[in-house]
Amino acid sequence: MTPIRVFDNATAGQLRRIVFTAALLGLAAGTCLAQSAEDLRITVGKSIVIDYPGDIRQISTSNPEIVDANPVTTREILMSGKGLGSATMVVWSKSDQRMFYNVTVELNLDPLRRILQDTFPSEKIDLHSSRDSISVNGTVSSKDVADRAVALSATFAKTVVNNLTVAPGPVDKQILLRVKFAELDRSTAQQYGVNLLSNGALNTLGGVTTGQFGGANSVTPTNTPSANGTVSAGTISVTDALNIFAFRPDLNIAAFIKALEEQDVLQILAEPNLVTTNGKEATFLVGGEFPVPILQGGAAAGAVTIQFKEFGIRLLFTPQLTGNNTIKLALRQEVSTIDVANAVTLQGFLIPALSTRRAETNVELAEGQTFVVAGLMDNRETEAMNKIPIISSIPVLGALFKSKIERKNNTELVMLVTPEVTEALGPNDPKPQPNFPKEFLKRLEPKDAQPAKSGGKK
Repeated sequence: MTPIRVFDNATAGQLRRIVFTAALLGLAAGTCLAQSAEDLRITVGKSIVIDYPGDIRQISTSNPEIVDANPVTTREILMSGKGLGSATMVVWSKSDQRMFYNVTVELNLDPLRRILQDTFPSEKIDLHSSRDSISVNGTVSSKDVADRAVALSATFAKTVVNNLTVAPGPVDKQILLRVKFAELDRSTAQQYGVNLLSNGALNTLGGVTTGQFGGANSVTPTNTPSANGTVSAGTISVTDALNIFAFRPDLNIAAFIKALEEQDVLQILAEPNLVTTNGKEATFLVGGEFPVPILQGGAAAGAVTIQFKEFGIRLLFTPQLTGNNTIKLALRQEVSTIDVANAVTLQGFLIPALSTRRAETNVELAEGQTFVVAGLMDNRETEAMNKIPIISSIPVLGALFKSKIERKNNTELVMLVTPEVTEALGPNDPKPQPNFPKEFLKRLEPKDAQPAKSGGKK
């Protein structure tokens, strides 16, 4: 019996090996079938019919909310996409054969592809979807096209991934702006006044003045003895003779007359040339900066710091080339000067004011055309009059007891702007050089060198 049991044991061991081997083969076969599954792609809301090679016994899907599959006949399967995502469908035949299908349900991108093709016919835009996301791929000609394509895609999905690449475009054109600032300042001043002094006329010392001019002129009394007694007299101290000084010794009367007319003409001209690329801002400033004390707060309360404010002639412009071969200009110009007359004193600091004229405009010009910004005018008139009451109201004679100052300032700013499209010089083009009144850094040749003198006596 022992050999038989041994045989029986040997036979049982062989059977266990066979069953284990069959299980491994079945697992390997299932793995091979899973790896050889077919990939199917359908869109949400659409259905397809699959022709199966054998009679269908059973159909199963891993997620019925994504894929719905039903046998129509013994060898036809109707499959519909119900939701976004992925699922696996397994089909068994009556001959115990099974087949796996990896089904992906994605968005219907055909309407979006037609819209992008009609909107951008010359662009290469490709669409891919994953669940509720769209990936926009390809190469476009400009960033504006890419932004518009993404905006259109955003209406079809919750998430849009922009993988568009902007093709390198041509070199941006350079725009040269030639500007001329002309400021004309006309000032007119009129001054008139009379001061009368007596150094002993009618035995009286004194003077008549409005105090507006020559207030420092004075009479110092002196007593002069005579046969009839002491006579009052005086010495005139002249510190400001004004314009006209007249003295009558026989009458002991002096007159100081102020009669001036002043006319000033000031012209300031600046011609800045600015170059920038299409759509980029350029700025220009000719002037300076002045310090302004700033009172600090918080932890540094009471401390004073200094900030600098700019003033002068400022120009900012942004050019834009159009399809009509014109140039659109967003232009801002400003002329500011320090105004000490309206300055403010704060804690011992004199803070000057700024007299500013500013203009902003948008124009469209062809290359080489010029437009003028004028009318930036500043007219000021001031008049100051001093007079002696009652006496100054006497006709004709009262004019001697009045004095006045009249000033008129007329300032006008004119600006001429000419845009041009320019190109950079090539490597072989002659380079412009500044004009020097004399030759600068003259190059010495060997023949120009003078021989050194030998030292010593022979």
